[in-house]
Amino acid sequence: MRPPEGAADSAMWRHGWYRFARRLDSPNFGARPDGAQVDLIVVHSISLPPGQFGGNAVQQLFTNSLDWNAHPYFKTIEGLAVSSHFYIARGGELWQFVSCDNRAWHAGASHYRERGNCNDDSVGVELEGLEGGNFEAAQYETLTDLCAALAQHYPIGHIAGHEHVAPGRKSDPGPGFDWARMQRNLAWPQGYFPS
Repeated sequence: MRPPEGAADSAMWRHGWYRFARRLDSPNFGARPDGAQVDLIVVHSISLPPGQFGGNAVQQLFTNSLDWNAHPYFKTIEGLAVSSHFYIARGGELWQFVSCDNRAWHAGASHYRERGNCNDDSVGVELEGLEGGNFEAAQYETLTDLCAALAQHYPIGHIAGHEHVAPGRKSDPGPGFDWARMQRNLAWPQGYFPS
């Protein structure tokens, strides 16, 4: 996919890779459809095993290198092939797995902005955390900086949770995520955020 007009490489971006993220390539991605405009950021939450923070299990999941026998929970997701563009750890550390010019496998069956298949035109950001739990100040700071950088490079017009693009199927990041805080941090219009 060619990046949208005006999204040429810059000091912050090179071929969809963000300069301030630690790069770890995932094999789980594909090309975006012709004409796709990256205008949506989808916020998720993840911890592996659920409720345990730290370690590198999330990075291993997104790179198909997770040892399914390392924890009983991992057997329940064995063979899962997923990815996200970004992952923000509890301390605010930022990882990138897929170029934003490509399609990551994060939203699944989804619908938002009167469009389906949100993976086609969105950027997925996973926050280390438990669905419904609270997130750290450092994570909000990193997410704010990342969203602002994405909006400078892509025609971002919406930010939503996984729960908003796949209601009834997903409920992350959940009620512990502070949407009002993100709106204050970004100073984006209310229409950018879930109603």
